[in-house]
Amino acid sequence: MIETLNSLDRRNFLSNTGGGLCGIALAQMFARELSAKVETGSPAFQDGLHHIPKVRRVIQLFMTGGASPMDTFDYKPELERLHGQKLGPTEKPEGFTAMPGAMMKSPFKFKQHGESGRWVSSVFPHQAKWVDEMAFLMAMTSKTNVHGPGTYMMNSGFLLPGFPCMGAWISYALGNLTDNLPTFIVLPDAKGLPYNQRGPFSSGFLPAVHQGTVINAASRTPVPDLFANERYEFATKAANRDGLALLNQINRSHAEQRTEDSRLDAQIRSYELAAKMQLSAPEAFDISKESQSTHQAYGLGQSETDDFGRRCLLARRLVERDTRFVQVWSGPQGATGNWDNHGSIPNELPPIARSVDQPIAALIGDLKSRGLFDDTLLIWTTEFGRTPFAQGGEGRDHNGGSFVTWLAGAGVNAGVAHGQSDDWGYKAAEGKTYCYDFHATILHLLGINHKRLTFRQNGIDRRLTDVHGHVVHEILK
Repeated sequence: MIETLNSLDRRNFLSNTGGGLCGIALAQMFARELSAKVETGSPAFQDGLHHIPKVRRVIQLFMTGGASPMDTFDYKPELERLHGQKLGPTEKPEGFTAMPGAMMKSPFKFKQHGESGRWVSSVFPHQAKWVDEMAFLMAMTSKTNVHGPGTYMMNSGFLLPGFPCMGAWISYALGNLTDNLPTFIVLPDAKGLPYNQRGPFSSGFLPAVHQGTVINAASRTPVPDLFANERYEFATKAANRDGLALLNQINRSHAEQRTEDSRLDAQIRSYELAAKMQLSAPEAFDISKESQSTHQAYGLGQSETDDFGRRCLLARRLVERDTRFVQVWSGPQGATGNWDNHGSIPNELPPIARSVDQPIAALIGDLKSRGLFDDTLLIWTTEFGRTPFAQGGEGRDHNGGSFVTWLAGAGVNAGVAHGQSDDWGYKAAEGKTYCYDFHATILHLLGINHKRLTFRQNGIDRRLTDVHGHVVHEILK
């Protein structure tokens, strides 16, 4: 009902005002106010929030490539005893890139931290200080040992492309918290996009408006083309207004004849949002206004931490300005510069770990000090883990059998852990959790029953959690 009201009012209002960016923006705000008066509290999907939410906004930190659990958060002293012994599979498992080698202990020291006594590797000295704010899922598992399907699975709940990611489902279910910024923003690594390129941010079969808006944080203009280039003298405000009015008229006529295709409506809405972002985006993405101490805390200006630190700081600024879902990626797809440490755990893991450790710790402290943890959820995860036995000399191969995820912030029972892997860290042993349980838990914190959030596609009521999933209450307050 809300969508119908918005569309009708935009069309009528624009036909009377002549369009243009200002007219488009004003029209949508007018429509939103009118629809709110008619249906106060009515959401965009089904019967809306199913219970009182603990979370309004989410920041997800995704470690591309498969972060090694036994070298970060999952201490395995048994690997020290078995180091060098050939105890792995005698045949190459599906998805492995080479035959398993000998058992390999972690080359990094582990210590217990906080009142919770959580074991953390020396590669994460900054995050280790915050373990009492985190709740750990210690027995996450995947159905695949392959990056592409694994990345899809952790984002959309399916191994194949074409399904909406979690950010898109949340956008569809709850809509935006602000008119001035996108609902779902993606901040990829400066080195490149993750596995599947833009697939992990896709809206799939949901209306295209719910896909992630990709922002190049490393650019001098993170949101390009908001304003006409000054060298084009003909691109005046009047010409811009008249051109957009004509384009809007053509687009809407085209859309009215193709009501089943959501892509054009998404493009029209992007013009409306662009008008509002001309005012909001320059301020939101301008980190120069942050204090020098904040820059230093996030590691800006340091070669290893500058990129990820900048994006973590932007994530805080975006949720502070009511962006609903922000995804921050560490590492691009490929064999280097990410968490896919086939060659050498001792040499490859420390640099990528250093690039994120200080910024993540700064983000936690910043969210807490600003009171944002009261209604913001912070997530750290990856697509799968790595083997307890060596690949080649001192690398580790892919392993969907067990990996670690942590959550912090609103609704989270801080300082606890759920599940555990076996003594080698090879397979989940107790409290096994799949992406379905992970997604169900996040939706629950947002006030949504994952079984009731559906979308009819090709005769099937699709869910983010497919036909699986349970809320992991053990890590919730």
